[in-house]
Amino acid sequence: MVDSLKRSLEQVEAPTCPSCRIQMKWYRSTLIATDPVTITHSFACPNCERIAQINSVVSEDSTPPPRKLSAPRIQCAA
Repeated sequence: MVDSLKRSLEQVEAPTCPSCRIQMKWYRSTLIATDPVTITHSFACPNCERIAQINSVVSEDSTPPPRKLSAPRIQCAA
């Protein structure tokens, strides 16, 4: 799930505050739905503290990459 959050945040560009005209800072991401994975990213203006939210949908791969597979490792003692 953390990988999904990171990928969705990489796709989102920080909005510009409509009153101050400066780039807002990210402060939180929240999982809204799991099918499809929908995440809300919240941004705050460092000057006037106005809040903006952007939703993003993350497409999940059906199979994880090989480096992410986990399996018990059995080692035989000699």
